[in-house]
Amino acid sequence: MQEKNPLDFMFLDEEPVNYREAIEKYVLRWHWFVLGVIITLLGAFIYLRYTPQQYEVASTILIDDKDTSEMPSELSAFEDLGLLGNNKKSIDNEIGLLKSRSLMDRVVKDLEINVSYFTQGRVRTSELYKNSLPFKINFFSKDSIFYQRDTTFSIQAISATNFMLKNSDGTIITEQVFGKNIVTDFGDMTVTPMAMNSKYVNNDIVVKILPLKKVVENLRNRVQVDLLYKKSSLIELRLKAPIKLKAEDILNDLVRQYNKDAVEDKSLIGNNTNIFINERLAVIEKDLTNVDKGVETFKTTNKLTDISSEATLVLENSTELGKKIVDLHTQLKLADYVIDYVTDNTEQLIPANLGLTDGAVNSNSARYNELLLERNRILKSSGKKNPVIINLDSQLLQLRASIAQGLVNLKSSLNIALNDATNQENKLYSRINSVPRQEREYRDIQRQQQIIETLYLYLLQKREENAISLAVTVPNAKIIDVADGSNIPIYPKRNITYIVALLLGLIVPFMVFYILFLLDNKVHTSKDIEAVIKAPFIGDIPKTKIEHNVVVSGIDNGSVAESFRMLRTNINFMLSNVKAVSKTIYVTSTLPNEGKTFIAINLAVVLSLSNKKVLLIGSDMRKPKIAEYLNLSQSDVGLSHFLVDPNLQVPDVIEQLKEHNFDIIQSGVIPPNPSELLMNGRFDEVLAYGKEHYDYIIMDTTPVNMVTDTLLLSQNADLCLYVVRANYLDKRMLEIPKKLYTEKRLPNMAIVLNDSDLKKGYGYGYGYGYGNSEHNIKKSWWEKLKKR
Repeated sequence: MQEKNPLDFMFLDEEPVNYREAIEKYVLRWHWFVLGVIITLLGAFIYLRYTPQQYEVASTILIDDKDTSEMPSELSAFEDLGLLGNNKKSIDNEIGLLKSRSLMDRVVKDLEINVSYFTQGRVRTSELYKNSLPFKINFFSKDSIFYQRDTTFSIQAISATNFMLKNSDGTIITEQVFGKNIVTDFGDMTVTPMAMNSKYVNNDIVVKILPLKKVVENLRNRVQVDLLYKKSSLIELRLKAPIKLKAEDILNDLVRQYNKDAVEDKSLIGNNTNIFINERLAVIEKDLTNVDKGVETFKTTNKLTDISSEATLVLENSTELGKKIVDLHTQLKLADYVIDYVTDNTEQLIPANLGLTDGAVNSNSARYNELLLERNRILKSSGKKNPVIINLDSQLLQLRASIAQGLVNLKSSLNIALNDATNQENKLYSRINSVPRQEREYRDIQRQQQIIETLYLYLLQKREENAISLAVTVPNAKIIDVADGSNIPIYPKRNITYIVALLLGLIVPFMVFYILFLLDNKVHTSKDIEAVIKAPFIGDIPKTKIEHNVVVSGIDNGSVAESFRMLRTNINFMLSNVKAVSKTIYVTSTLPNEGKTFIAINLAVVLSLSNKKVLLIGSDMRKPKIAEYLNLSQSDVGLSHFLVDPNLQVPDVIEQLKEHNFDIIQSGVIPPNPSELLMNGRFDEVLAYGKEHYDYIIMDTTPVNMVTDTLLLSQNADLCLYVVRANYLDKRMLEIPKKLYTEKRLPNMAIVLNDSDLKKGYGYGYGYGYGNSEHNIKKSWWEKLKKR
């Protein structure tokens, strides 16, 4: 035998969830959802109408990160060990330079975007730029004070030639003519018309001058500079702005300023070399002039017109030796110049390509210049304590020492070679005994002239070569894609905004109703009652708009009247086991105002329509309402009088209501001790008389949760109708009738739901009669569609 799961009992009484009923609660409130959608869509339209649009512009550049120098062979081993750093341009450093404050400062000044123009709309202001500007303002004094100003003023064009200048508060400062110089507190300026349309006439154009530092910081935060792909040298620049053209100009000018800065850095060696060559040329020109004058003076003094040909043969033999001596002297002069320059300029670039014969000095000089340029470029965006700067400084110090030692060694070797050549030349001179002293002196002068002339021509050639190298200097970044973007704004997105608004229009009402339903603890339908109380449910009285309290008549076939007829049928069924001819029905509730008096009165009417004799007793002597509901005057004698006065008989307190065809015993005056009066035994006489002369005795009793009167009389009841008012009674209060039913303190107890809402689907709907009342019920549009 299969063992039962001990948890199975937890699911025995569970009912399946009625999803249709849960959905209908929201569908019945469809107009709130429609209203929510309309409001949110209208809000989305207003949001899109008055929210400034944002466009995204992007530009792509390729950074030249090739090795800009060759490592000398004696230092290449240190590079492999990582001791000399990486000679390639760091992409991170280039990104830092592109976002540097100095570079963005030049962009703002170049484009003059610290001055903005706006046109005032009905709700928001719109920025104007370039072609959309009606006029342009030219400021003459763009000094440091101008770039610190934070000023707002407006210009109103009166006509095509005149305009008014106003303060930020709208006060007119002056009226001027376009193109005329204007002296203001924020500097001299001129206003020139550009695209003056009629729509700008008599409209204020607001001009805002912002501090340069504030604009620069704003742009630095907004411009995004990132690698386009990993392990690549492609950098993408992005900028979001309300005006697409302005964003394009900013990115393009940023790249242009970056390349200009890089070209200037690369041209620094050539410019310093050019300065050095020009300085030496100026000195050599003076030396050459002095030598030429010396030749002239020598020939004039010695009256020489032509050089003797006696030493022609010897001179021809010594020509080659003379050329060698000239070249050695040239090398010594260049070495001295470079030594002086290196000694006096410790942080300047070393002139390159001067023709020194020492290859190590030339390569170390080129290496030194390139490392110094790289250090200065990185130093713009970092401090001197940067590990890269410290590494480069160490390399520069080593290279400078190596260059200085190389120049000393070069000079020593040149002196040795020169002394050797001079000794050889002296030997040749000793063989020329017949050459006059003047010829030898002239030869010395001529040699000096040749040395200076050769050096002069050499420097002229180097200056031209240096000028060519400056002309072909390439920028650091190659523009792959110029700044451009889509004409569709990235913010706000219209489709997404409308979709979100539509969802909000549905979700917000849903959440509101969900919370209301979640917090709602009222009884609405018979299912709420049946879920707690297992007592029979025999009636559902719908809400009525009829002002009077008697809603049942012989000719009324409306939903309310039919519900009471259904209640009468169910009561007869409940009383079918009662053998007594006369039946006693108690009507009670948990709280006041739940409609027990209303139910008792109309139940008496509907029972009397079936040709039964009915007696309605107002046993609620604490808060009687029967007389008020039936529009009766207060009786001189009632139930309280009968219970107090033993001389009164039951017929003395009974009133006949011919209009409704039933009898009534009013509550009488409100006594101070109703409970004690009901227990004095006189009330049994009333019941005995009623059972003898009437078919039905209906008692309108007190609420059970307020007083104990009903419970005192409950043993005499054949049927207890427990009235629960929909949308009024707290569900937690259902524990009271549940306890009464479980403990059987109310005999033959049955539940009647009062004031249920048919439109919300809470009642069963008894409006199927043939009377005119049916047409008074307003049907919903989906009910009409169902009937079609």
